[in-house]
Amino acid sequence: MWLFVGLGNPGQKYQHNRHNIGFMAMDVLVHRHNFSDWTKKFQGEMSTGTLEGEKIIVLKPQTFMNLSGQSVQAAAAFYKVPPENVVVFYDELDLLPGKLRVKKAGGSGGHNGIKSIDSHLGQDYWRVRLGIGHPGDKDMVSNYVLGDFAKADRAGLEKMLDALADHAPRLAAGDMDGYMSKVAQALQPPREVKDKDHQDKKVQKEK
Repeated sequence: MWLFVGLGNPGQKYQHNRHNIGFMAMDVLVHRHNFSDWTKKFQGEMSTGTLEGEKIIVLKPQTFMNLSGQSVQAAAAFYKVPPENVVVFYDELDLLPGKLRVKKAGGSGGHNGIKSIDSHLGQDYWRVRLGIGHPGDKDMVSNYVLGDFAKADRAGLEKMLDALADHAPRLAAGDMDGYMSKVAQALQPPREVKDKDHQDKKVQKEK
């Protein structure tokens, strides 16, 4: 059994914020894999389903970001899910949009949701860090993360959310490196033909 957690803030006001990419990822995953309808439980919204023969609990804490750990701890304790079977999806300032890192344990990087989970669960859980980029000035960070994704970023965001959901069965199989690799591959731009003369010669030869 696995507990997948997406971090964000509750309410329509925050729905499209960069800080809510964890919620967005869970919404797409639940829809893509036909999980159950969302129900209110553990101070959050919960859905269940199966991937690779493993039961998956999906949780979106509704406590606001800095208290997320309360919800995660309650769900993990109820289902007896150990920290190493908890996967948390959240926004990462230090990664460019469209980039991700999957890592077990580590620091919070100043993320209030991760700080809260660390304090309630310890650090021995998996983190899926989803790049949102950095505004360039630390004084702008709060407004940036609580701002909506720019229109120019939305196509890339949708592509990332789709890739995260498509390859989620690898997480359920415990293949964390494979998951990170497959999602990264899906987000790579198509290769451009650099040597046009070479291509032209190849076409002529085939004729």
